[in-house]
Amino acid sequence: MLKLTNLIVSIDDKTILNGINFTFEKGKTYAIMGPNGSGKSTLAYALMGHPAYQILNPKSEIRSSIELNGQDITEMEPNERAQEGMFLSFQTPLSLSGVKVYQLLQLAMNGKKDPLQIRKEAQAYAKELGISEELLNRPLNEGASGGERKKMEVLQAAVLEKQLLIFDEVDTGVDVDALKSISTFLTKYKRDKTYIVITHYNRILHYLKPDQVLVMINGNISKIGGPELAKQIEDEGYESIK
Repeated sequence: MLKLTNLIVSIDDKTILNGINFTFEKGKTYAIMGPNGSGKSTLAYALMGHPAYQILNPKSEIRSSIELNGQDITEMEPNERAQEGMFLSFQTPLSLSGVKVYQLLQLAMNGKKDPLQIRKEAQAYAKELGISEELLNRPLNEGASGGERKKMEVLQAAVLEKQLLIFDEVDTGVDVDALKSISTFLTKYKRDKTYIVITHYNRILHYLKPDQVLVMINGNISKIGGPELAKQIEDEGYESIK
């Protein structure tokens, strides 16, 4: 599904990721954990092609590369990666004055779905997630709480129907009820999708049940394990991994 080879990423000439090698398989759920500054969000942004994050790509046999379904996407623009099936949620979703979620989704779908279908799907998903119709009809995230904004990210992911979904701290700033709603929704609509869930906490993993937990420390994948690894971190902290 997604293969990373010697992924070295820097920002402002400072190296953040130090040669990541890993393959995310289709249909599985992965949790990425680690202390602040370990490179988790850098990995997410690099995968999506954020222009501020520079991928080392020398003309050599050990060049950094990102492959999606066997296709090298290392040089692709973010919109091209999205068209290939990738989605990245915002860690801190912003409001977008004057643009409703329906308009944003229609633009993103680029004619692949009828506007009426998009509206019906958004309304149905909103009901499941506990998003009010009134909030749907406002400009995107205007006046929305942190939990409502995270739910709106999940709604957009569902309508867009991407195959590789990266959720960057979708559980941060949400209460327990919102967390349950988001987790239940993601589990219900997972099907054959691949989830990469970046989180500081084990609480969302009680619901999403990751196939593998990856621990990042100082720009490296330091340990890989099952759900018990997340429990170990919850009980003992990252010092036990270091």
